[in-house]
Amino acid sequence: MYLSELRLWNFRKYGLEKPLDLSSPNLVVPFNKGLNVLIGENDSGKTAIIDAIKLVLKTHAYEWIKVENEDFYHNNNRLRIEIEFKGLKDNEAKNFIEWLGWTKEKENDIPVLRLIYDVSKDKDGRILPTDIKAGMDDIGYPLNAEARDYLKCTYLKALRDANADLTSKKNSRLSQILQEHKLFKKGKNNEEHIFVEKFKKINEEIENWFKDENKIDDLSKSNKEEIKDKIDEFLKKFIDNKYESIFSLGKAEIKNILEKISLGIENEKNLGLGTMNRLYMSAELLHLKKENWDGLRLCMIEELEAHLHPQAQMKIINALKEKEGEETIQYILTTHSPNIASKVPLKSLLICKHNQVFPMGEGKTKLDSKDYIYLERFLDVTKSNLFFAKGVIIVEGWSEEILIPALAKKMGYDLTAKEVSIINVASTAYLHFAKIFLRQNEEEKMKIPVSIVTDLDNRPEEDGDFVALDKLEGKAKTKYENLEKLRKELDKTKIELELAEQWTLEWCLYCSANLSELFKKSLKNVHPTIFKSSFDEFIPMLKKKSSSKLDKVKIATDFAKKIEEDKNLVIDEEDKHIKYLVDAIKHACSYEN
Repeated sequence: MYLSELRLWNFRKYGLEKPLDLSSPNLVVPFNKGLNVLIGENDSGKTAIIDAIKLVLKTHAYEWIKVENEDFYHNNNRLRIEIEFKGLKDNEAKNFIEWLGWTKEKENDIPVLRLIYDVSKDKDGRILPTDIKAGMDDIGYPLNAEARDYLKCTYLKALRDANADLTSKKNSRLSQILQEHKLFKKGKNNEEHIFVEKFKKINEEIENWFKDENKIDDLSKSNKEEIKDKIDEFLKKFIDNKYESIFSLGKAEIKNILEKISLGIENEKNLGLGTMNRLYMSAELLHLKKENWDGLRLCMIEELEAHLHPQAQMKIINALKEKEGEETIQYILTTHSPNIASKVPLKSLLICKHNQVFPMGEGKTKLDSKDYIYLERFLDVTKSNLFFAKGVIIVEGWSEEILIPALAKKMGYDLTAKEVSIINVASTAYLHFAKIFLRQNEEEKMKIPVSIVTDLDNRPEEDGDFVALDKLEGKAKTKYENLEKLRKELDKTKIELELAEQWTLEWCLYCSANLSELFKKSLKNVHPTIFKSSFDEFIPMLKKKSSSKLDKVKIATDFAKKIEEDKNLVIDEEDKHIKYLVDAIKHACSYEN
């Protein structure tokens, strides 16, 4: 069984200023059977989703989880959480017979378990006690304790203190984990655990050591005289003569014994936070490896990347992606890490934006199977930051990536401050990346403004003039028609295609009335012998197709520096040669909060 869908009404940031409508949840989150990763910037709602699940399922950690006033959207008087489970096998479904429903999936009737947590306040604002219920109607029936026990999840909080949780102490997390394991349960005949027998013997030895009245050779007094008798002397005066102290390791009960155990790594001392964090995760996942377990195998981890360097993050993600036959574990993770986002299959990602969640699975986006295959290979860590950005500019090469931030800053747009990412796809494959932001259901609008910066490759004639767009031939004509078709397809979306109609970026800068003189200086700095007498010779040089000899990255670097350092430069935003860059910057910075 696996958690297939979460529905929220008036829970934290997910709500509306109107009465709760059961037919219209404020948030619906579909989950995959295996790995699910919630990504997005801070305050995008990832933790609210995790906490909603915890409130209904509870965890193996025996932590006190209850609804607080802050959980109600804008102090509303009612909130509701629904969780749906699918994929129940017969041995799992038997635990929930009286609460199950049925639904059609691929022409087959399959069992479904739906949990309902509907919480209200009274007229004085006090939160009313409410049971977790289950059923296919709007109200459901209370779940008994045994059924609920089968639905507990494993949860690892953000910024977890692994060292404290794995150290011996009362109610330590390690002791809780071990108590849940079948090896520490009482047998059929209620016989004592072997740990209890061994503990009693050790306890007796320690007790007797403190009571030992035999003198040690190099001491004038015995153990009892040195310690116990002195304590007892004060104790009798403080309380009564009948009182006498006893030293021991505590009660010979399995809980007490397990609280005295710590977990570490053999032959290793003074472990760092990253190693301890991974050891802690390994211990927590013990719950999910139970044999013959007929309950839920769900693990939720907040901020997996806590205390872990990028390679360690990727190593863990690889391990979590591994399938384990029929007993596949479901993971729901949250992350701010581009490293993790780049390593997780795109289909496993859920983008949290603008109080919505956008799953990246097939059928949810306009990506086709070829797009997924391409992005699995090329959506690396340098590009995956697009998932966290408030605006995106997709470019085809290094020159644009280097130049656009300097140009934007001169226009009054600090792309870093505005959280706009420039994604260099290093090719004309920009559409693969842009389609990430297009939804099959067009009512699900991703409000992230995306600019695609590209050029037509319309080479100038010998005299420097260009062929009119309606008279293009061959490859240039085909490319132009395809770009115009794409522009129409992107109409009414937040993706805009910004096209340099006259050849390349370098040519547009060379011809720009606003930037030409500055750009020529960069050309001369990088290629001092490129012009024999005047810059007019740039045109015939380009006609000979020798522009490939230009070091475009060095030119862009030098030019960007000149733009930044020129205090008198004002960008003419109507300059026709650079307007496509200006429009791309403006659009990417036009995001809605």
